[in-house]
Amino acid sequence: MLVLKTLSLGSLHGYGIAKHLEAASHDALRIEEGSLYPALQRLLQEGWIKAHWDKTPNNQRARYYTITPSGRKQLGVEESSFAQVLAAINLVMRQS
Repeated sequence: MLVLKTLSLGSLHGYGIAKHLEAASHDALRIEEGSLYPALQRLLQEGWIKAHWDKTPNNQRARYYTITPSGRKQLGVEESSFAQVLAAINLVMRQS
């Protein structure tokens, strides 16, 4: 969900995705390569993102990822599901 949300803002390479998530969460979320790249592969296989090779601002070759229309739809599903889980957790936590 967080990768799809990040890519809904624009195309990024893997390192850019990880850095965005760290910055947006005030360093609370640190995404390791060992979990990010397998997640990106799964999103590619599902058709929720697409990838292309391009140059970074530092003139290095990198694979850039972009959310697809089906990925935007899936993001909506994931956000709704997350809201339901969060509401359920809040109900449990309010019990005394």
